[in-house]
Amino acid sequence: MSGKFEPKQKVELDPPKDDPISLDYLSKCDGTHEGYPTYVAIKGTVFDVTGNKAYEPGASYSVFAGKDASRALAQSSLKKEECRPEWEDLKPEHKKVLDDWYTFFSKRYNIKGKVATDSANL
Repeated sequence: MSGKFEPKQKVELDPPKDDPISLDYLSKCDGTHEGYPTYVAIKGTVFDVTGNKAYEPGASYSVFAGKDASRALAQSSLKKEECRPEWEDLKPEHKKVLDDWYTFFSKRYNIKGKVATDSANL
């Protein structure tokens, strides 16, 4: 089972960071702001997907960029309104899908930090 989400080619990842990342900063990491990386957050963990064309503006997964897309990923939805962090109320099968996405991302993308719950302190 552990090999289920392994990337086809070896990925060298940096040690995960737990820096607080404000929602304002995260929103600028959507691929449309020059000088900013492209981030996707899952369950509050921020992954750097910069360089993956699927998350660039207009691409298939661009809807997830710059936000915590937990709910949408859990429900396999590409709807913009579903790209939000609330996932705790989902059915167990959706939570499993979300956990699988988290595992998938954690094997491919560097963890840059955690979404700050109190952005006023940043």
